[in-house]
Amino acid sequence: MRITEAALARGERPRIAVCGREAAEPQEQIARAVREMGGEAIALYGDLADANVPGKLVDAAVAEFGGLDALVSNAGIASPAKLCDVSLEEWTRMFDVNLRGSWLLAKSCYPHLKESRGTACFTSSMSGQLPHEGSGAYSPTKAALTMLAQTLALEWAADGIRVNVVSPGMTHTPMSAKMYADPDIKRAREAIIPLARIGEPRDIANVIEFMISPLSSFVTGQDLCVDGGFTKSILSHIPGRPSSKS
Repeated sequence: MRITEAALARGERPRIAVCGREAAEPQEQIARAVREMGGEAIALYGDLADANVPGKLVDAAVAEFGGLDALVSNAGIASPAKLCDVSLEEWTRMFDVNLRGSWLLAKSCYPHLKESRGTACFTSSMSGQLPHEGSGAYSPTKAALTMLAQTLALEWAADGIRVNVVSPGMTHTPMSAKMYADPDIKRAREAIIPLARIGEPRDIANVIEFMISPLSSFVTGQDLCVDGGFTKSILSHIPGRPSSKS
């Protein structure tokens, strides 16, 4: 929504395809809101675990709008478990959605982004930057997604296409809502975040907006962690302070 507002403020008329896993009200609501603000929007759906879906989504968006300026690949699923307890089915589905789906979207978007000299932004995770015990295949998929995006950034640079990654930290989302409903867990997590709060979806959206906007025209191949300073605070949790005194 902020992307739409920013585009309208610049005198542009944004055209957005909002995609979800299945036909549902949330993406329809977003599409309606964009249209009410003066933009154009369509709601699409499909499960990225199906290898045929990414290309169909891109084709539908291009058919509606005549081209593409930006790809935001945000789909992701999680299934916490010890790695030795993850089933082959769970492992495969996690990689199909979190990694292969983004790769196939990128492949389908490439000719259109090349024509527009556009940009792509992939949503990874701080769990793709640091190992996360008990996250199952989630950390491996997100680490691989970051490397996929950064490799694309190099391969596509000659075509004028920028590719970046946004890695959220602890954030309020539908997937995390149950956990943050526990006030003890919420307080404990806030206590270890330097900015002392859990992130909101708008915090992530703001950075994605920057990454796909002209404001970041000389930025590519970067992985920006939006975590309130948490991942850079790890040494602060060591008891005591280093000293040269004996």
